[in-house]
Amino acid sequence: MTKTNWSRFSSLLLVLLVLLSAVAPVAALSVGNANVPEEAAVGSQVEATFTLTELYQNPTLEQWQLRGETDLREVTWSLSYVDQTGATVGREEFDGQNFTSSQISAADGTAEVRVRVTGTVPPVESYSYDPAQTFVVASLTQAREGGNANDIDSWEAHHFTSASDRARTAMDDAGAAIESARENGASVGEAENTFDQAVNAYESENFELATELASEAQSQASSAQQSRQTFTLVLYAVGGLVVVALAVGGFLYWRSQQDTHDPLG
Repeated sequence: MTKTNWSRFSSLLLVLLVLLSAVAPVAALSVGNANVPEEAAVGSQVEATFTLTELYQNPTLEQWQLRGETDLREVTWSLSYVDQTGATVGREEFDGQNFTSSQISAADGTAEVRVRVTGTVPPVESYSYDPAQTFVVASLTQAREGGNANDIDSWEAHHFTSASDRARTAMDDAGAAIESARENGASVGEAENTFDQAVNAYESENFELATELASEAQSQASSAQQSRQTFTLVLYAVGGLVVVALAVGGFLYWRSQQDTHDPLG
């Protein structure tokens, strides 16, 4: 390899190394652990916890503040600041649907921030069957004083009343019955139309009607599947009779051929 070619090869190799280092994963502020309810009844009290780690990387910050928001009512936030040994070096508590913490600083030895939020599940503002209606349990943000804010993460949960939950359960059962009937080749148009009416009733907060329509849709799907199965059995039976008839006919024809003889023979 000539000197010129070697120089070009070295330059290309250097460029590739720079590009690879640019796309290499970098440790960032992350949520090491999160315990959040998937669903909860309106008016019930819930609790969620989060552990924040890698506090000062990507972006590299010596100190910053944590902000939190929630749709919960009657809210209490509890923050624990933990060092690398697992010892608690500070605590803070806030009331209300949002908060801004004190400065979280590497100089104070804080290596983790443990967050707990408790509150009452809010009423449902608008019902939706698919996707199910949700509320924000917690939304956390990393903020620099006088600077930009970086979203850490947001967590949501499905909320419901006893009436809406009964309707949803009936609709889930109806949907499963319709899908089963469809997979078995049944005609489920009528059941699907009734199911769509149930969805409209649910989203209009008429849960009693939604439950009734869902039950009707499930019955229609079951009837359609039963009719399909009955039709299939009839086809099998008719097919079997045809096979038997052909076999008997063939046998009788064979016998008739065996009995036939030439009268002059």
